[in-house]
Amino acid sequence: MGFGDLKSASGLKVLNDFLSDRSYIEGFVPSQADVAVFDVLSAPPPADLCHALRWYNHIKSYQSQKNSLPGVKRPLGQYGPPGVADATSGSAPAAADDDDDDIDLFGSDEEEDTEATKLKEQRLAEYAAKKAKKPALIAKSSLLLDVKPWDDETDMAKLEECVRSIEMDGLVWGQSKLVPVGYGIKKLQISCVVEDDKVGTDILEEKITAFEDFVQSMDVAAFNKI
Repeated sequence: MGFGDLKSASGLKVLNDFLSDRSYIEGFVPSQADVAVFDVLSAPPPADLCHALRWYNHIKSYQSQKNSLPGVKRPLGQYGPPGVADATSGSAPAAADDDDDDIDLFGSDEEEDTEATKLKEQRLAEYAAKKAKKPALIAKSSLLLDVKPWDDETDMAKLEECVRSIEMDGLVWGQSKLVPVGYGIKKLQISCVVEDDKVGTDILEEKITAFEDFVQSMDVAAFNKI
């Protein structure tokens, strides 16, 4: 598994294709898997790689709280499509702290104790500073919406295009599928992540049902806090 070289155009293309039908590297919520891949990208993907760019901007919004995201951060070679090896330079796990190498192994016990004490105090100070600066979490929710057409002759591809054309600060569209509801009619089931302070279900319903040539109604099928 892997994405090839994520610092090259070919690696970003693999990432873009991988995210064409996914919102995240793993699962249905942001996790340490997204952090692991995001951290090796030095800049946003180009605009023509729309899936990778959409994912990049979404994960970027979590940077102030990335350490609190669920999961365990693993090497890049454990993510991505099968059959593609990781070749990203500098993607290997960080080496253990080298500060102990500065201790003279042939020095006195007193020197060793002093260096070890300094290192411990430094780490404790860094930890305390990190805890003191921990930012407030941004409240987000994961929604699953049911968008119903008027009849079986409604162009569902055009309906989905209309829904995804809605752009708002704090709104990121995810995966979708068509679900049969009877009499040859199918509804669009589409997921999205919203920032609670910026996007409400009432405003989403208002904007989606505004496409009255295609949309009969919209319902919230699932609502989960992130």
